[in-house]
Amino acid sequence: MIIFYFSGTGNSKYISELFAREMNCACHSIEEELDFKTLIKSAQTIAFCYPVYFSRVPRVMRGFAQRYMELLKDRKLIIFCTQQILSGDGARAFAALLPKNHAQVVYAEHFFMPSNTAPITTSVKKIKSYAEKAVPKMQKVCDNIKRGKVKKRGFNAGSRALGLIQAPLLAPAERKANRDIKITDDCTLCNVCVSACPMRNLKIENNAVIHNGNCTVCYRCINKCPQKAINFFNIKIKKQYKGIEV
Repeated sequence: MIIFYFSGTGNSKYISELFAREMNCACHSIEEELDFKTLIKSAQTIAFCYPVYFSRVPRVMRGFAQRYMELLKDRKLIIFCTQQILSGDGARAFAALLPKNHAQVVYAEHFFMPSNTAPITTSVKKIKSYAEKAVPKMQKVCDNIKRGKVKKRGFNAGSRALGLIQAPLLAPAERKANRDIKITDDCTLCNVCVSACPMRNLKIENNAVIHNGNCTVCYRCINKCPQKAINFFNIKIKKQYKGIEV
């Protein structure tokens, strides 16, 4: 067993590490420079964890699934999603990326985590509460998996209906984010955002940070910028999200 995750600002990383600890299995970010082909071939059960965007899988995780699609054939899959509210059919959305009967989903669960998007209103106390509540929930999930109990959160009719309502919003949001990325004059060209971006979307050119139109809307650059100089959707950032374990 192995778990792969994408985490924009730490929530999905936290959930993945809880799972890996309970199941005593390897845990890797899909951003690591690893031989993923060998890792996938070595595991019969593969877990994935990612944040839900409008009940859908973020672009960076969609790309990972596409690259290793054939290696997932006949594998057992466990899918975890993180979201603050309205996660819809976010777990089912990953399964939908694969051909029919390509792999077997044996468990799926959604974990509510603090919002990492602006404006941030979650207090430190509430952030810690999210972290604490996730522990016994993950213990129960892992106990179920060990006993062979199948649960597939996000696969029922209600979740799918919510997903159908939200899903059409993702592509426009991705396009709008790319159009509306703004780097203010507060930028000091420190290179933090360039190094942090999982899509290699940002670069310094002609003494300015520019983007290549390939944003996955993870909010990592916004939350890491020391000067709070990066804005999406014309929203001025006043408070940043520093992660679930802060």
